[in-house]
Amino acid sequence: MKDIVSQDDIQQLVNSFYDKVKTSEIGFFFEEIAKVNWEKHLPKMYIFWESVLFATVKFDGNPMGVHFPINEIIPMEKKHFDAWLQLWKETVDENFSGEMAESAKNKAENIAKLMSFKMETETKLKAK
Repeated sequence: MKDIVSQDDIQQLVNSFYDKVKTSEIGFFFEEIAKVNWEKHLPKMYIFWESVLFATVKFDGNPMGVHFPINEIIPMEKKHFDAWLQLWKETVDENFSGEMAESAKNKAENIAKLMSFKMETETKLKAK
């Protein structure tokens, strides 16, 4: 298998990943709660992951800001981020191999840990 080396590779990875997400245990966050418009969301995710993996400066979104309103409707727990990460790693491993593929998994792990912590902290603060 080849490594992640291009925008096309990122698009393949992101598309394959979200195909799995939609039918997974966390799919309801995307389909029912956030009601994601996939035609708009996927291109943002291509840019996000290109920025994360290739250190481009194209992404100008606010991932935390997008997730907080969802977390207020239904708290996103560690188990949800663990499921997200498992799907991501599985998708990377099915499609790619190499240094950048490993980096994609490591960076996703860091993202999942940070997001999980922030959402849990937000939920606890709202409960007080």
